[in-house]
Amino acid sequence: MTETPRDVDVLIVGAGINGAGLFRDLCEQGLKVAIVDKADFGSGTSAAPSRLIHGGIKYLETGELSLVAQSTLERNLLLRNAPHAVRPLPTVIPIFSWLTGIGAALRTLFGSTTAPRSRGALLIKIGLAMYDFYGARHRVMPRHMLWSKARALTEIPPLTPRIVAAGTYYDATVRHPERLVLELLQDGIRASPQSEAFNYARLLGSDGGVLRFALPESGERCFRPRIVVNAAGPWIDRVNAALGAPSRLVGGTKGSHILLDHPDLLRALNGRMIYFEANDGRICLVFDYLGRALVGSTDIRAADPETVRCEDDEIDYFLASLRALLPGLSFGREQIVYAYSGIRPLPTSDGTAPGLISRDHSAPVMETEGGRSWPIVSLVGGKWTTFRGFAEEVADLLLARLGRSRRVSTRNLAIGGGRDFPADAAARVRWISAVMAETGAAPARAGALFDRYGTTARAILAHEAGRQAEPLADAFDYTLAEIDWLARNERVVHLADIVMRRTALAITGRLSRRDLERIADTAAAALAWNAGRREKELEATSKELTERHRFCFEPSEPVARRDRRSGRA
Repeated sequence: MTETPRDVDVLIVGAGINGAGLFRDLCEQGLKVAIVDKADFGSGTSAAPSRLIHGGIKYLETGELSLVAQSTLERNLLLRNAPHAVRPLPTVIPIFSWLTGIGAALRTLFGSTTAPRSRGALLIKIGLAMYDFYGARHRVMPRHMLWSKARALTEIPPLTPRIVAAGTYYDATVRHPERLVLELLQDGIRASPQSEAFNYARLLGSDGGVLRFALPESGERCFRPRIVVNAAGPWIDRVNAALGAPSRLVGGTKGSHILLDHPDLLRALNGRMIYFEANDGRICLVFDYLGRALVGSTDIRAADPETVRCEDDEIDYFLASLRALLPGLSFGREQIVYAYSGIRPLPTSDGTAPGLISRDHSAPVMETEGGRSWPIVSLVGGKWTTFRGFAEEVADLLLARLGRSRRVSTRNLAIGGGRDFPADAAARVRWISAVMAETGAAPARAGALFDRYGTTARAILAHEAGRQAEPLADAFDYTLAEIDWLARNERVVHLADIVMRRTALAITGRLSRRDLERIADTAAAALAWNAGRREKELEATSKELTERHRFCFEPSEPVARRDRRSGRA
């Protein structure tokens, strides 16, 4: 029997960062909202960023000054609103000449479709000064500096001696982007309990203004929305076609990354990111991400988000770029513990170099037509960093259409585990001491979970207090009780949800076969899987990791070829 349709103000299709950000904003305004995703929350493009929260310094040379202004503001706000997830990241730009690149930058600024191949010290100095200027609102980090060649080589000894100087500035990194997506959804439901969020919801069809979805465990769910928002990222045009409104709005580019087990590189980085030009002029980066060296990214035109993966030629490109940048270190494929790739849902653009396609966002509206009784608002483009500002713009548009007014600003609204976050080191000590007294947790354990989850750690430690907190065999800073809490409280449907998105076990290469088996046992008990379902989950997760992410299991050992117990995530 078909379910009775549920009337909602807004139905959002796509639960990545833009969809989740909009969901939270609308829920805070008291609207009844539903959000659905055909896969897990935050599992598409939103799971494949460079894991930066940045102001977009490279957009200065394309003249997107308003985007830089918005991005630097949103970066500063996220450092305040999500301090458990977003941390400052000192950054170094190696400089290889004094004056080159000015002419090319001017041509790009005035519409050239060819990306600059070199940026000299003068150009970088001007860019960093502008970056400081645009990032002045709610500033929380130091201004830029220029290092001499001698200083740069002293600070980072393996760096190539071909440099003439280096620029330094601060941006930020997001430790668990997938978790931040989930927290936005949870915050939305907390603000609007009548709203709903569903992962693994497959669109069955629409009829008379009603949209029907198949859910993995509970049959169908039907919605009668007043407005539909298409936040499906690189799937936007496919979703619009399925909704009876064909479009050609996105023309994405592929961005791939690899993670290396390379202790010598991490020691050289010393907590910094190097933001550098590869030989072809493409901007690349490398930094310490949870004890692994994250290297990215490519920018290649691509169309199919279902099959995208990091290919051999991209890996060759990364390794060659690192060897040229850091000749004092060795790099090889055997150091790779994980690889990932995603499609950026950029605006359709013909004949422009991929790196010059605008990263700004828009929200075109397709009004009601024929048998379709609701308008469709498509969220095109956008950056991870600017999700809150984008959501605010679209929410105001939708509120006006619905005859409602904004009642809550999200500008200073804490997210998830950033709520009631200690303001300084002394407050952190007091918070941890209080939770230890409540739960009986050891100091090291309370501190580790606070660093991982922010103030959400209190609930997890309370859950552990009533159970045997047995650690995993290899990733021993995770416990089975912690995994049990995640499975029961964070909308887990599949085993991959836990190891790839609720935790950082997979991406950091710290997942062994025996740990995966124990996690599957714990998930099976929490989610009432039978033996057959457990085996299917193990098989599907192993296949996804090995085929999509170049994962290499070794029986009863951590994934890498050397002991990576020193890594923590």
